Amino acid sequence: MLALLESAAEAERTGAVADREELTWELFGSASRELATAIAGDGYEPDLILSIARGGLFVAGALGYALDVKNLHVMNVEFYTGVDQRLDLPVMLPPVPQAVDLTGATVLIADDVADTGATLKLVRDFCADHVAEVRCAVIYHKPHSEIDCEYVWRRTDRWINFPWSSLPPVVDRPVKVVEA
Repeated sequence: MLALLESAAEAERTGAVADREELTWELFGSASRELATAIAGDGYEPDLILSIARGGLFVAGALGYALDVKNLHVMNVEFYTGVDQRLDLPVMLPPVPQAVDLTGATVLIADDVADTGATLKLVRDFCADHVAEVRCAVIYHKPHSEIDCEYVWRRTDRWINFPWSSLPPVVDRPVKVVEA
């Protein structure tokens, strides 16, 4: 019984609730700091952090501050179209970073979750031929992901409620991609 109570207390403390992971802003702060500590402890010093919009923007910003990396780039990839709804394949949306901007750089790709891993794989493969080295950092990694990330805060097979996307948008916009 004590072990069960400790497990319940640990689950509540760390944001694991029943069939969902509940990441709060406070827990996100701890998670991103722990990720940064692991990256620094590994001796990896990225020249730039490439975030995958939109969830990766928060992770990249936090890692950028913690690792003192001011060179942040964004890559917009659409895969999820709703809760448990996704396209057959992830699609890069404009503007796509120019490969020349990445040439010879040491790159850290940041995202919130490696679920199927398809988005991270697309971005890593895009970078691979142009950069000196590329590694991936995520808050969550799912066991069925097709990509193994070098830096992971937590592994889970649960659905994740992120603080930035747990509430619906305040406006309802038609889906529209702006060409750059």
